[in-house]
Amino acid sequence: MSSPSGVPTRSPIKIAVVVKGYPRLSETFIAQELLALQQRGVELAIWSLRHPTDSRRHALHDRITAPVHYLPEYLRDEPGRVLRALGRLILRHPAGLVRTAAAWLRDLNRDRTANRGRRFGQALVLAAELPADVPFLYAHFLHTPASVGRYAASIRGIGWGFSAHAKDIWTTPEWEKREKLADARFGATCTAVGAAHLRGLAADPGRIDLVYHGLDLSRFPAPPDRTDATSRDGSTPDRAVEILSVGRLVEKKGYDRLLDALATLPDGLHWRLVHIGSGDLKQALRAQAERLGLSDRIDWRGAQDQATVIQALRHADLFVLTSVVAGDGDRDGLPNVLMEAASQRLAILSTAVSAIPEFIADGTHGLLTDGTPPAIAAALERLATDPALRLRLGEAAHGRLRAEFGMIAGIDRLVRRLEEAAA
Repeated sequence: MSSPSGVPTRSPIKIAVVVKGYPRLSETFIAQELLALQQRGVELAIWSLRHPTDSRRHALHDRITAPVHYLPEYLRDEPGRVLRALGRLILRHPAGLVRTAAAWLRDLNRDRTANRGRRFGQALVLAAELPADVPFLYAHFLHTPASVGRYAASIRGIGWGFSAHAKDIWTTPEWEKREKLADARFGATCTAVGAAHLRGLAADPGRIDLVYHGLDLSRFPAPPDRTDATSRDGSTPDRAVEILSVGRLVEKKGYDRLLDALATLPDGLHWRLVHIGSGDLKQALRAQAERLGLSDRIDWRGAQDQATVIQALRHADLFVLTSVVAGDGDRDGLPNVLMEAASQRLAILSTAVSAIPEFIADGTHGLLTDGTPPAIAAALERLATDPALRLRLGEAAHGRLRAEFGMIAGIDRLVRRLEEAAA
């Protein structure tokens, strides 16, 4: 194909993107990537395993023009659609269907769960309804979305790849990870620790790319002048320090430990905590705060859109995220919200878990603790009472973000991988 001037041009890549749910407030990193791919000319269609559950959405989602298709969330809800898909595949892709059904039965023998059956049913619908001119499936998350994408790609005889993040890496069985890594044309992951783990399981480690999400700084305002915050050192009520945390109320975020730490701060230290996010532990954590006598000093704001989050980041004095490894092995990767805090020159207190030290060097770009309540409390007291330290750490984190964690390099690498795979 050539342009009117005779210069060769490339046809746009067509990609089907498989995601857990869309849109989701907690997955701005996926929306950021989809918008960037769209702006690079990649022709996207989004296939979601679940309908949205959030009552709000980010303005970022409104800029993504890709069509969104919802697969049957539960097969019992749309049995006719599943049966029609099966009939169409028997006629059009019989060999692929038989081959993939055999592979699915092997998987089912090792994972006898309803979820395994649902994955195959969703894959049938995806494979049957996917347009004929789409050459590649790209799944966000290595667990359920990658299973659906893998089965559908196998039925259709096309390629697939994935982007792995955090929970999906650490909670997917090893046998399943090895087989997916062998099948996928490429895999991307957003942390060095995750990349090293997956490369250690892959027959071809070169298929695994480290692609940091980075942050699209064009979506964020210039950071505020924080010199006026030097008066807030917690010494009096009118100089109370505002602590902000943004994250889902789930085990791996460590909010129970943060509450225990806050309860041990000196009586004369004045502070308030603002929390943005929701999750399964909402009631339990609020009850814990009540038992500890902290309720009057905590503002639970629930899930919010990104514009509201940014305003909270600009207003706060200190950002805290006390990530831990959950009992089932789930953990954060490199939470985007840390980079969002850095974009506003906000001092960061976090934990040395997973890939967080890849962005925050302890004592240079923020403070990292071991995640125990005494260590969290000591770091909180140090930062609350030392505004100059907060200014220095916030400035250093902002500089590191701009120098090494912008979005463009990662998107460049991902586009190249998608072009190669779709070809």
